Formats: sequence, structure tokens, C-alpha cells
Amino acid sequence: MDNYTLRWMVMCLLLRQSAAQISAPEGVLNCCEGDVLFLLDSSGSVSFYEHSRMLSFLSELLLPFSLGEDQVRVGLLQVGTRPRLEFGFDKHKTQSGLMGNLQNIKPLMGDTNTVEALKIAKDSVLRPGAPGGARDGLPRVLVWLTDGVNPGDVIGPMDELRDEGVAVMVVSTGHTNYQVLTQVVTPLVEDHLYFVDIDDMSIITEDVRNAIIEIIRAERMHAQDISTNAATLQWRPVLSGLRGQYEIRFGQVPTGGPGTGGGGGSGTSPSTGGSQYQRLTVPHDTNSTRLTGLKPDTTYTATLTPQSSEQAFNTLSVTFTTKPEALSPSIVSVSESGQTSVRLNWGPLQPETITSYYIEYSALPRGKLHTVTVGRTQNSTLLKDLEPDTTYLVTVTARHASGKEKAMSVKVCTQEVTPALADLQLTTVGSDAVQVNWKGSVDGLRGYWVTWEGQQSSVPGQRSSLYLPPDSLSTRLTQLPPFARVCVSPIYRTARGEGLCCTAQFHSDALAYGYQS
Repeated sequence: MDNYTLRWMVMCLLLRQSAAQISAPEGVLNCCEGDVLFLLDSSGSVSFYEHSRMLSFLSELLLPFSLGEDQVRVGLLQVGTRPRLEFGFDKHKTQSGLMGNLQNIKPLMGDTNTVEALKIAKDSVLRPGAPGGARDGLPRVLVWLTDGVNPGDVIGPMDELRDEGVAVMVVSTGHTNYQVLTQVVTPLVEDHLYFVDIDDMSIITEDVRNAIIEIIRAERMHAQDISTNAATLQWRPVLSGLRGQYEIRFGQVPTGGPGTGGGGGSGTSPSTGGSQYQRLTVPHDTNSTRLTGLKPDTTYTATLTPQSSEQAFNTLSVTFTTKPEALSPSIVSVSESGQTSVRLNWGPLQPETITSYYIEYSALPRGKLHTVTVGRTQNSTLLKDLEPDTTYLVTVTARHASGKEKAMSVKVCTQEVTPALADLQLTTVGSDAVQVNWKGSVDGLRGYWVTWEGQQSSVPGQRSSLYLPPDSLSTRLTQLPPFARVCVSPIYRTARGEGLCCTAQFHSDALAYGYQS
């Protein structure tokens, strides 16, 4: 047996002993979703002992993570004269397979060809959509384990990876090339660059793991579509492909309990301040459920426990607050408005909680107060016998069965009275002029609008118009075409009243006449 083989067997034994002593810390299972590629320096500058210590560090670092398509995927790319991908993201779905693989990896030796290794990482392993590459839309992390000796011209390739959204971290067992390493990691430097002696790597294990978790942490459960009495819980299908079920427990948070919000994490059964929490189970292939029968404006905590005999998962929790009840009336509107009546509408309709609606209305500024009461199933009423062209203040009050009252007020306006023109007469004057006379009401008038157009002229439909003040009851129109049609309409503040029209007929024996349309 040669010395190389003997040294390698000793290193593997040390690695197995180290891995056997590792225990998974709580709170990491089912925490994350992303692809993490480790770039391991195994060139000639790294001794067999240092290489084994780095692998032992990786075993301890990765052991707590849940592996798989909906979880964390890891890959290992070794750096030597010819870099080699030891395993890609699609290789390991169980911790036992990953740990066994790590124990059997041998160093490459040779030159530190980090630049070529980064090219492989960028072009295939970390590229979304590439065969066996990273998943699209999920975080990607590159963790470079090096002794810091002769890293090569890595600043450019590392910049390209970061520009493509890859988070870069470095663990160095030497203190050389500090400036280079600070330039390649993702800011903040203190969170993503670690210098440690080879025998003390376990000291930084938790810090490095937490830094990775911060990048790839997945929100595993959240509350959405929250209403006054219901909410939907949604989570990633962590039991996909496994036998089991999800147990959900939810209950009210006592006063002074957790604040509102959403998110995933470890947790215990909901604290209900003495009230019994509710429990339900859903199948393993479900990723959402609707919680109903909740109280308005109340904070709840819900926990989700994936249960499977094949794998352990953390309990997840989320806290949310239902929306306050929208007590009727929250909307009051007008759908019809006449000269003496208004159709009033309100909502929402809540017959199960309301006993009646009480409506008060009066003309502004100081009109007589009128009232009307309608049943709980009504959401509209017609207010009659109102004054025309008047603004009213209307208040709708809902009397709730609980004793509460809620009121909402609006201003509504009745339409203006616009009397029609009383009479219209034309008297021809010569061969192209008429004397126009009419009778109109003076109350509320703003004036008269006179229009005329030829019916058989060379330019049919050509119209002329004239505005006259409210005290005018006649006018003379000249240079009219044959059979000119003349119309007069009264003008009020908000609209025109109904007008009258007559046609001027120019005959040699023309007589005064009148025509009402």
C-alpha cells in the first residue's frame, strides 16, 4: 500500500468520525429553497488534511437542510488543473446520499485553475434552464472554499456571476489576498467573507449557515384573501411525493400577543388565551386551505405541521388579523333624481345583524326635518314631496341588533322645474323677414335661445342662433331663406325648457299665422 492511499484512508476515517458527531440544529429543516454551489479548492496548495477538514466543514454545514426539488439543492465543483463537477444540483435528494458522497471525494491536486472553474459554474451549473442547472426564479449561491493561495484573476468572472444575480460567499483558511476576496463577495463583506484557521472551521459553521439561509430562506406559509370572517392559508407543497398529511391548528391571539403579519417559521400551537383552538387535517398533495367562521377585527395564529413517516419537518406558523366588519351603511348613493323625489340607496345589506334603517332628511340650510323608517331587508327608498331645485341633507342610520348604530350622511339635489314655452307666433315682413313673438314664464328664466335654418335652401340644414335676455318676448329675423324653420327655447339655470317651432312661409298674400310644435 503506497503512502498516498494510506494517507487518504486516514483522512476518510477522520471525516466519517467528524460527520457522525454532527447533530442537526433546530429551525433549519424546511426553512429554505434555493441552489447552492460549493467551489472547493483541492489544488496542490491544499494538503490532504486541509481538504478533509473542508469536507468535514461542508458535512456539518449542510446536514440540517432539507434537500429536494422543493427544498435546497447543492452541488460541488472542485478546483484543480482541470476543474471537476463532483455532483450537480440534481444528484442528491437525501442527506444520507449527500453525506456518503462527501466522504468519498478525493482531491484533484495540480494548479489552482479557479477561473476555469468559475466559467463552468457560470455557463452550466448556475445557469437557469441549462441541463442539470439552477432552477429559474430561485436564489442561487456560490460558496468558495479556498486556502487563499494564488486565486487567479477571479474578480471579472465573479463580477459577472453577481451581475446575473448569484450571491457569492468566501471561506478562506489563509489570510493572503485579502483585497481580492473582499472584492468578489456580495456585500455586505462582513456577512459573506470568513477567514478561519483550518482546525477552527467549526467555529464559523453556524454563521455561514445563517448567512446562506438569509439568502435562500423561503416563505413557507402565508395568509391571503383575508376578509372579516375568513382567510386562506397557503404553503409550499413540502410533502409532494411523500406519504402523510398536514395538520393545521388555529386560534385567537390573546390581547398583548403577537402582532399582525405573515411569514413562515417554526412555532408551537396557537395561544388562544383560554379559548380552544381548532384543528383540521388536509391531504399531502394540498397546498392551501380556507379558514372560515373567524371573528372580525381579530388576530389569529395558525400553525402547519407536515406529518410524514419518511422525513421530519418543522412546524410553520403565521399570524394574521381579520378585517374589521364593514357596518352598514358604508355606502349611500342616489340612483334617481326628479323635481320632487329622489331614490336613495345604501349598503351593504346585513339583515342578520340589523333591525331597521332610520332616514332623516331636510332642505338646506334650515328646512323642516322629515323622517322615515324602513325594514332591515331594504337597501333603498323613494323620498317624495320634495321641493324642486333644492339641496337636501339626508342621513341613513342603521340600528344594529347589538345596540350599535352607524350613520352616514349625503347631500342630494332635486331637479329644477323648467316650464315649456307658452306660445310662439311668426308674422312675415316682406319677402325674407319675420317678426317672432312668444309668451314665457319669468320665474327662474335665464334667457331665450332662438334658432333658425332653411328647409329648401341651397345649403340645407345650415343653422343660425341667437341668445336673448329673459325680459325679451319678441325679435325680428331678416334675410331668411324660404320655408325657414324658427325655434325658441327658454333657458333655465340647469337646463333648457321645452321650446316651440314654426315655419315661415313667404307668399305674396302672406298673413299672420301661428304654429305650435
